[in-house]
Amino acid sequence: MAHITLDKVNKVYGDSFHAIHDLTFDIRDGEFMVFVGPSGCGKSTALRMIAGLESISSGEVSIGDRVVNGVDPKDRDIAMVFQSYALYPHKTVRENIAFPLRMAGMKSAEIDAKVDEAARILELTPHLDRKPAHLSGGQRQRVAMGRAIVRKPKAFLMDEPLSNLDAKLRVQMRAEIAGLQRSLGVTTVYVTHDQVEAMTMGDRVTVLKAGRLQQVDTPQNLYNRPANVFVAAFIGSPSMNLFEAQLDGETLRLGSQEIPLPAPVFETRPSLRSHAGRPVIVGIRPEDIDDASVTEKRAFAEISAPVTLVESLGAETLAHLEIDAPQVDAEGVDDGTEGRRPASAVGRFAPRTQVRPGDRARLAVTAENLHFFDRDTRLSIW
Repeated sequence: MAHITLDKVNKVYGDSFHAIHDLTFDIRDGEFMVFVGPSGCGKSTALRMIAGLESISSGEVSIGDRVVNGVDPKDRDIAMVFQSYALYPHKTVRENIAFPLRMAGMKSAEIDAKVDEAARILELTPHLDRKPAHLSGGQRQRVAMGRAIVRKPKAFLMDEPLSNLDAKLRVQMRAEIAGLQRSLGVTTVYVTHDQVEAMTMGDRVTVLKAGRLQQVDTPQNLYNRPANVFVAAFIGSPSMNLFEAQLDGETLRLGSQEIPLPAPVFETRPSLRSHAGRPVIVGIRPEDIDDASVTEKRAFAEISAPVTLVESLGAETLAHLEIDAPQVDAEGVDDGTEGRRPASAVGRFAPRTQVRPGDRARLAVTAENLHFFDRDTRLSIW
């Protein structure tokens, strides 16, 4: 096992495209670190630079105590698991798993023992003599994992390994991979665009946007204390509702409506008082908007909004609402209407709600859980 360090790492391609900007953070020994962000944010590029599959324009990458900038991928003692599985179709499961050991010149008896151990861990023993074409997608992914495990490398690097699986199998496999990593204790870097995967699998999560580091933290801290508007909106499903609002003393003006702010809001965020009389960006997670007529929440502020769509999901109901407050784009893109159009919002209602499209619903907003951001910097206010 080994820790991994990125120190002011940059990647600039020949066409002058700057893909990675001064990426700096540590991955601890034995940690499961997830890189997450939208398509094109640089997460796979960062992973490939750790692996040595992409050159580094500037900065340093270290695995353990060794700077590996000029070290060939085969000499970095890492194992990669790809989205495509990268299995040899003409080889059996046993032969696929054993391949890196045979390339290393290991003796046959030792290879057989290591393959059998990996197959046992991954529940592949009954399939060792089958070829990849006769396996399910989940089984093929286990074979790819087995090929990585059998080497006992310093680190596993996984590039969207579950993207080819259906939704049900993805849930099963992400639990298996997370459990396997915990039992092996091997430093693991996992790339995904799926924030649910990131939140459920990672010890810590690195959020990237346009090649720039946004925040590195535990899943719960990313959710509770996002560093900026982008992280706040990216983490959580459905996404956080973002509005432009006005802070007047201890009252938040949201469009034509007012939300009284309880004392704990200012105790948690002492800098908020300095924004009095100024516009701010306010974020409300869907789970903090409920149907006031049926909610069991005790402390809430009440506003109202038209309902445009209702999605009944059994255990909960997602109500789409129109708030008469300016919409804020999480990406920071102004298409000429930001600050002027009504906001579409989502509330996570109790399943017994009776609201229907066209109703004007009474909304219970948990004011203590509101998030506040500076309108100019888009950074969280604490």
